[in-house]
Amino acid sequence: MTDFRKFYPEKQSTELCLEAMKMAVQGTKVSAQEFHGMVNLCVYSQFADHFGDQLLAASKIHDYLGFDPIPNIEVKTGGATGGSAAKTAIELIASGSASVVPVVGWERMDEVNTRQGNAYIASAACKDFESPLGWSYTAYYALMMRRYLHEYHPQRETLAKIAQKNHHYARFSPFSQLPGDYSIEEILNAKVVSDPLTFPECCVMSTGAAVLIFCDEETAYRLTDHPVEVIGIGAGTHTLRTADRRDMPILLLPNETEDTYKGRSNDWPGFTSFLAARFAARQAYLMAGITDPVEELDLAETHDAFTVSDIQTYEDVGFRPYGRGAEFVESGDAYLGGRLPTNLSGGLIGSMHAVGATGLFQLAEIFWQVRGQWNEIHDDEELWKRFGKTKPTDFESLQVPDARRGMAISHAGTGSHVTCIILDGGK
Repeated sequence: MTDFRKFYPEKQSTELCLEAMKMAVQGTKVSAQEFHGMVNLCVYSQFADHFGDQLLAASKIHDYLGFDPIPNIEVKTGGATGGSAAKTAIELIASGSASVVPVVGWERMDEVNTRQGNAYIASAACKDFESPLGWSYTAYYALMMRRYLHEYHPQRETLAKIAQKNHHYARFSPFSQLPGDYSIEEILNAKVVSDPLTFPECCVMSTGAAVLIFCDEETAYRLTDHPVEVIGIGAGTHTLRTADRRDMPILLLPNETEDTYKGRSNDWPGFTSFLAARFAARQAYLMAGITDPVEELDLAETHDAFTVSDIQTYEDVGFRPYGRGAEFVESGDAYLGGRLPTNLSGGLIGSMHAVGATGLFQLAEIFWQVRGQWNEIHDDEELWKRFGKTKPTDFESLQVPDARRGMAISHAGTGSHVTCIILDGGK
């Protein structure tokens, strides 16, 4: 990966992608020339052509990386673009049509002002019905947050703790854009973006790039002595217009029964849940043989675009039953040392949301964790210096002891597309 910044005027997108590709290839046992000869297809991940004002930007990146005439495809599914691109590469490998597929994700969000950038992003909502009501995703999720607070009555401070946690963990990453230590009072009393969401509770707008290399098992061992296996993938969709989502029986996960929601009076998915996320998680759990995610996963990266979307995701993927997501935070399970540490990367709130790179960023962080490699990357003084940053004097290791399995949730829009990918680093 590159680091992620609000502004990156000194480097073009092509250069950022090349930097990320170099880091990925340098982590293998082969030379760049040998690796080049192994690649037989590339997948590119960019959310919006608008930001860089360049259609077919993937072709430009592909050429710059020296991969012509190898075929390439570009994937776009809103905020889930990175996860969808990774899923596409995985399926290409599994089908036998390719053996080595680099996935290159980036976003150039610094060539327009923040207001224009928000308008571009909000164009991924239904422009016929939803855009005229707000033209900002913060407004959409503020409505969801109001509804969530009304239905389930969590402590308002619990949602602020999510922002506090993720900004804090971002302090120990050389890649992060918005690290910091905040008190709960500072978060709650910060400037409001869209009531009740305050600035520290909203994701950053970023520029940067990330690269993952997917390959078949035989090739994996040519590249590294410790490959990481994809053991579960899932994806789901739902109507672009949130108001079109009709009530239905709750889709149960492997760790739930009908008794889990006995006597529940709230509609589902309503305005506080995401069918697409639950559908994606269920597919991935069944493929991976996961029956209790909190017990059988060692860490997770969720799409914390806003504090409320994070707590919604805890419930959608079964970390807690619907209506009880606050317990996941208050119990300590979501923290390092808890049963399922979540967003140790700093997440989208603390570290980055360069949309096309986001799902790949999540998987890269899990990759390093399940290889026991987190310290090697994040504690590297030279990496901090390369990005023009100073490593904190109180640097804290966020390596999860004996981490083996991790899951990433990549989420788009108001839940229109969601992917779920589970990685296993082996024993």
